[in-house]
Amino acid sequence: MAEETIFKRLKEDHDKHREMLTRMTVSQDPDDRKALFENFKVEVKAHAAAEEETLYSTMLADPDLRHDGQHSVAEHKELDDLIMKMEKLDPSSREWSEKLKKLSHDYLHHIEEEEKDMFPAAADELSRKEEVELKDKFEERKPEEYQRALEGVDEGDDRE
Repeated sequence: MAEETIFKRLKEDHDKHREMLTRMTVSQDPDDRKALFENFKVEVKAHAAAEEETLYSTMLADPDLRHDGQHSVAEHKELDDLIMKMEKLDPSSREWSEKLKKLSHDYLHHIEEEEKDMFPAAADELSRKEEVELKDKFEERKPEEYQRALEGVDEGDDRE
């Protein structure tokens, strides 16, 4: 049996995130929406940080992949900013629902772009061994990043 690669592992998280977004979107209960949003926020922050530390850092070091890596890091920042705005809103408000619609659209666009464009481009440049090693590093980093996200360690940056 072949070992799992970074791309398959990241897609597993993406599938989980798709389901979480769907559940948030269909829920009409503000308390449920808030709980789902909090879970989504922590999960996505942990995923993004571990992804940046593993796959993206490798891509940024490769001139042929650098642009894709930079683009994805920038999208992570935009998504994080939107999540931070949503945290300040009431989940029963129209504004929160509108931001959720934008978050869902933007996040789905981001992960679809990763899966259809970025992952295949990176796979062309990486060996199977590197893909497996990156998956192992991701698996090591994600629990630590999950804890950091739960504790809010990296939230809020007032720098311009």
